[in-house]
Amino acid sequence: MPNMTLAISADLKEKMNRFKEINWSEVARQAIREKALLLEKMNRLFSKSKLTDADIEKHARQIKQGVLKKYRTA
Repeated sequence: MPNMTLAISADLKEKMNRFKEINWSEVARQAIREKALLLEKMNRLFSKSKLTDADIEKHARQIKQGVLKKYRTA
């Protein structure tokens, strides 16, 4: 099995050290596996999309403006 090295903050390492019974390598493997599966699913869902990058940017701006408007009036 290939190895991977991760850099984490001292603060995170300190928190992890409080739970010595946890196999943090397995936690990381599971998180990476779940993210990879999610990305594969997203690729399958959007592989037939006709949207261009410009379309996506346009819709993203509209969504951001709508959210901003909603929270400004709230």
